[in-house]
Amino acid sequence: MHVLSSVFQIKCSGLKCLILAAFLFPTILLSGCGRQSTPVSDTGFYFDTVITITLYEEDNKSLLDECMALAGHYEALLSPTVEGSDVWKINANPGTFITVDKDTLSLLQEALSYAEVSDGMVTPSIGALSSLWNFGSDCPQMVPESQAIQNALAHIDYHSIEIQGSRVRLNDPEAVIDLGFIAKGFIADKMKEFLLSKGVTSALINLGGNLVAVGSKPDGTPFKIGIQKPFASSGTAALTLDLTDISVVSSGNYERYFEKDGRLYHHILSAETGYPVENELSQVTILSPDSTQADALSTLCFILGYEKAVRLLENYPDVQAVFITEDGQILYYHF
Repeated sequence: MHVLSSVFQIKCSGLKCLILAAFLFPTILLSGCGRQSTPVSDTGFYFDTVITITLYEEDNKSLLDECMALAGHYEALLSPTVEGSDVWKINANPGTFITVDKDTLSLLQEALSYAEVSDGMVTPSIGALSSLWNFGSDCPQMVPESQAIQNALAHIDYHSIEIQGSRVRLNDPEAVIDLGFIAKGFIADKMKEFLLSKGVTSALINLGGNLVAVGSKPDGTPFKIGIQKPFASSGTAALTLDLTDISVVSSGNYERYFEKDGRLYHHILSAETGYPVENELSQVTILSPDSTQADALSTLCFILGYEKAVRLLENYPDVQAVFITEDGQILYYHF
């Protein structure tokens, strides 16, 4: 089975979603911090989601501005829907090698490594399929025609992405790159790297549910966060976690979805069937020192289901996981 989640390909985002996320971060809910100093934060809208950066010791607005500039920079490089981005150029010019930024190249290579390890269960070549589905609250929410899905499935193959030095091309004119299953984790890692280079020792980076704790709270105790309870009202925590210098990323069937004819359709798509994957899970949360890894593994583990995911995670000794099943069980791995 080949499966993948799309982040960048949501074609419109409703005002309701924007307002809600501004107050209660999707998936990961920040709880009380017991801070010794007043934090400073900034919020923006990138990657079709609300992002928030909070500094707990550095009262430095310019650092926040630079973080938001980084978000804009990477959106302009990696989004398939931003005209002129590296990914857009590759998709728009199949068969032609396109010279890309070193960060685009690095992310593509990492995305391809997860595609190879998972035998295509997650793949950057998912775009022909993910572009057929709309999950934004103000979008027409319709199940694509069966024939359109079958046509798209024929063009999902990570081997269609060729790399020569700093140049990338698609050898299938109908293939489309979408880095949604891994891009926000990569960007969060880049923001953390930037903040550390500026001497920041206490911060939270929240890219719409991809959260990175930089260090700990100013008093040395962990940040305390809540994990959203699937399908509950926003702000309802299924559990709380203590975080110090780690990334936490959740993937679930309740984040972007619609219901039609009594069936729930969510944004984690199978590249074997073309439809949302069904595996008795509602959510997977991955904790890792590497946010890129956490992003990719949260999607892959959701795809695999609990038993296969646990076997996979034996290969990642630094990773912890929380699984929430459709019937509400909470299962912990490596805690």
